[in-house]
Amino acid sequence: MITIEKELCVGCGKCVKDCIAHNIILKDGKAEPKRDCFLCGHCVAVCPKAAVSIPEYDMVEVEDYEKDSFILNSDVLLHAIKFRRSIRDYKDCKIEPEKIEKLIQAGRYTATAKNNQSSHFILVQQELSILKELVWDHIDALTKIPATELPKELIPFASFNRHRKEDPSDDFLFRNAPAVLYITSDWELDAGLAAQNIEHMAIAQGLGALYNGYLQRISDQNENLKKWLGIEGEHIKACMLLGYPNITYARTAPRREAHVTIR
Repeated sequence: MITIEKELCVGCGKCVKDCIAHNIILKDGKAEPKRDCFLCGHCVAVCPKAAVSIPEYDMVEVEDYEKDSFILNSDVLLHAIKFRRSIRDYKDCKIEPEKIEKLIQAGRYTATAKNNQSSHFILVQQELSILKELVWDHIDALTKIPATELPKELIPFASFNRHRKEDPSDDFLFRNAPAVLYITSDWELDAGLAAQNIEHMAIAQGLGALYNGYLQRISDQNENLKKWLGIEGEHIKACMLLGYPNITYARTAPRREAHVTIR
């Protein structure tokens, strides 16, 4: 439950009005919670006197709004979105811990359905060789049957594996990226939104990313891998390769006209 310090509350009613669960009332000129809620934190954010807190969260992390530090130039933002590219070639250079921390924070602060905050972020960099071995061993086992009997969904993986064995540098799944990020979540959209914010943070730090659906699917069915990652019983909803791009793009890429309906 939220906590409201009576001596700080001025009874402005902002938290009452903004509470999506209608869980706060004004009583004797002071805000008061009626029951437990899903702890979205809007009451904390909207209170002008910092009277509201959530004991189970770390309130030290709460930042005061400062207008000058919250300026997003719309033209710069749109340019960044237009200029982003899926990176398929990475430098042999690890991502620094402080940059990883910002990537995770960008995912952590992403909106989630019903504020369930169920997203689990697993970034593998130091032990990437073990991850690769677990993935390729799994693919090896699945594709040992005759090609004519392979399920349709495994045909691409058999091809990736064959090329890898013929030329170890031809690693279609991992693209020589130094890090792999998996996101598990109760809601697929939550993982997708978090991944998008993480990519924005990656770009802001000079990194690049590739959403890897093939690696996401084959990893999610690999129980040995999930046990090693500590995510048994969870479902991998998003997977990203991350690292420093080994390629420079000179301009944005063209796109079809937007399919838009405005009424």
